[in-house]
Amino acid sequence: MTTETRTGARAWLRERSELGICALLVVLGVLVLTDALRIPTDFAQRGPVGPKAVPILVGSLLLLVAALLARDVLRGGRGEAEGGEDVDLTAPADMRTVLLLCGAFLANAVLIGVVGFPISGAILFWGAAYALGSRNLVRDPLIAAGMSIATFLIFNNLLGVPLPGGPLMEVF
Repeated sequence: MTTETRTGARAWLRERSELGICALLVVLGVLVLTDALRIPTDFAQRGPVGPKAVPILVGSLLLLVAALLARDVLRGGRGEAEGGEDVDLTAPADMRTVLLLCGAFLANAVLIGVVGFPISGAILFWGAAYALGSRNLVRDPLIAAGMSIATFLIFNNLLGVPLPGGPLMEVF
């Protein structure tokens, strides 16, 4: 393949970048359908609609939307560029913020089993606030702790979704 051919192919793909979203939707649709078809129905079948119905519908709709979007893009359809009033579309991404947010999420994932959700969630909320520019070292951790405890209580006690409590399990 010549350099000119590669450059032309890149330009063609760059002009149709929405095809990447189509590929993502196809992967998600296939994943959802594959998982849905593996759901055992003998224990949960209570009527004509079993536990597979909604996941199969969602997976099928993901594939349909991917096909329709690909058809539109290949026929020349394009999404409008974002036109916010204070957005500089030529500015590069702020990778420091992205990396700090990823670090906060990673810390939450690593710590949730060890210290429980109230503490790891507080670290997540405070880390996200710090990454997004808040620098109040007294207020931010207090708000993060309050949000984390409230989230834990809502999910654990009201919704019945058990979250790891860690050392604070006896308190709540």
